[in-house]
Amino acid sequence: MVVEEVSEEDVNRIFRALANTTRRDIVRRTLHAEVSVSQLAGAYEMSFAAVQKHVAVLEEARLVTKEPHGRERMVRGDPARIRQAQHLLEAFEQIWRSRIERLDAFLAEDDSPSTLKG
Repeated sequence: MVVEEVSEEDVNRIFRALANTTRRDIVRRTLHAEVSVSQLAGAYEMSFAAVQKHVAVLEEARLVTKEPHGRERMVRGDPARIRQAQHLLEAFEQIWRSRIERLDAFLAEDDSPSTLKG
């Protein structure tokens, strides 16, 4: 499986950003449509500043972009970066599937009739 080169720092930023429920919801909302920070703040029971901090973490991970439109700051999710995170998860899944397959093969060898003789 080929995974685009992603630095260890980027991997940490992506998964740290996605580890929070509010940030995952912000990504979900902004993948469907561009949303202002004010609109996002209205959707959560937290301060505007707290929502801005969540958006900043997502920006740092490059999961969203924030651009000025007049007095508003519009937030848009980055589908390419989400795909990159998905590819990272698939690579981890492949590692674990391979380990399980090797363990299954080892256990099958251990249970074979030739090993049960004595």
